Amino acid sequence: MPRALYALMVGAFGIGVTEFVIMGLLLEVSTDLGVSLSAAGLLISGYALGVVAGAPLLTVLTAGLSRKSVLLALMAIFAIGNAACAIAPDYGLLMAARVLTAFAHGTFFGVGSVVAAGLVAKDRQASAIAIMFTGLTLANILGVPLGTWLGQQLGWRATFWAVSIVGLFAIAVIARFVPHAPAPRRDGDWRTDFAAMARPAVLLGFATTTLGFSGVFAVFTYIAPLLTRVTGFAEPALSPLLLVLGGGLIAGNLLGGRLADRALVPALVGTILALCAVLASMSVLLASQTGAVVAIALLGVSGFATVPPLQLWVMQRAQGASQSLASSFNIAAFNLGNALGAGLAGLALDSGMPLRALPLLASALPLLGLLLALAALRAGRNRPCPVRAG
Repeated sequence: MPRALYALMVGAFGIGVTEFVIMGLLLEVSTDLGVSLSAAGLLISGYALGVVAGAPLLTVLTAGLSRKSVLLALMAIFAIGNAACAIAPDYGLLMAARVLTAFAHGTFFGVGSVVAAGLVAKDRQASAIAIMFTGLTLANILGVPLGTWLGQQLGWRATFWAVSIVGLFAIAVIARFVPHAPAPRRDGDWRTDFAAMARPAVLLGFATTTLGFSGVFAVFTYIAPLLTRVTGFAEPALSPLLLVLGGGLIAGNLLGGRLADRALVPALVGTILALCAVLASMSVLLASQTGAVVAIALLGVSGFATVPPLQLWVMQRAQGASQSLASSFNIAAFNLGNALGAGLAGLALDSGMPLRALPLLASALPLLGLLLALAALRAGRNRPCPVRAG
C-alpha cells in the first residue's frame, strides 16, 4: 500500500483522539471551568453536530480545489481548533473551538476516502479506505487512554496541546507523501452535487449507515454498566476489556475492507447481518464473563467491518466531484448514528427497560438498516461510477 495512506492514517488518528478523549476528561473540564458535568457532556454533542453541519458545507466550499490542498487546509483547521481549545478561557469559547475543530472532521474523512481509493487499483479501494480508518480505531485504543492520562496528570489543556501537535505532524506527512493531483473536474455547481445526493441509492446508503451505527453506539455508550452490572466484572477490569474491544475494531475494519474488495454487495449485506447477530446474542453472552469477552470482541469486529463497504458503496453511487460530497455526508451519517443510538438507548433505559435487554433492542436498528440496504441495492442497479484518483 502507498505510504500516502499511512499519512492519511495519522490525520485520522488525531481526529479520533480529539473526538473521544473529552469523554475521559469531563470531570476535569467541569471543575476547571465551573460548569456542571452535564454541561461538560454537551461538548461531545456539540462536536457531533459540528461534524454533521461541517461535512457538506466545507466539502462544497472546497470542491474546486485539489484534494491534497483541501486535506492540508483541514488539518490546519484541526491544529488551530485544538490549540484554541487549549487556551479557551471559558465554556462558551471552548464549545466554539470544539465545533470549529469538528468542521474539519467529516470533510477530512470524506475527501480522504476518495483520495485513498484513488491511490490504488479498483480491487483494493476498500482496503485502502480501511487503512485510513485504522487511524480512528488506533485513536480509541492508544490515543484516548494516553490523552486521558496526560490530562489527568498535567491538566486537560495539555491534552489539547498534544493533539494540536499531532495535527501539525499530520500536515507534514500529508505534504510529504500524498501526491499532487489537479482539482477534480466538475460537471456542474454545488446544486449538481447535491442533486446527486438525492438519488435513492445514495440516500438509502446514508440511512443504512446511520441505523447501523446507531445499533453499535446504543451498546457502546453503556458498555461499562453492561460489563459491571450485568456480567459482574470489577471496575479495574474495564480497561483491559476495552482493549479487547479496540482490537476487534481494528480487525473488523481491515476485514471489512478485504471483503468489500472481493465482492462489495455480499460484504455490505454480510457485515450488517453479522452485526445484527452479534448484538442479538449479546444479551445471552453477557451472562458469563467468558461470554462477555467474546461478545465485546465480536462487537468490535462486526461494528467496524461495516465501515469500508458502506463508505465505498455511497462513493460508487455518486458521480464525479460529488463523490467527495457523498463520502463526507456518509461520515456525517456515522456521527448522526452515534448520537441517535446513545439517545434511543437512554430513552429505553429511562422507560424501565432492563439493562440486559439493551443489546437485543440495539440489534433492531441495523436490521432496519439492512432492509434499507436491500432497497438501496435495488435502487442502485445503475452502473457504479469508478472512484477517481485524488
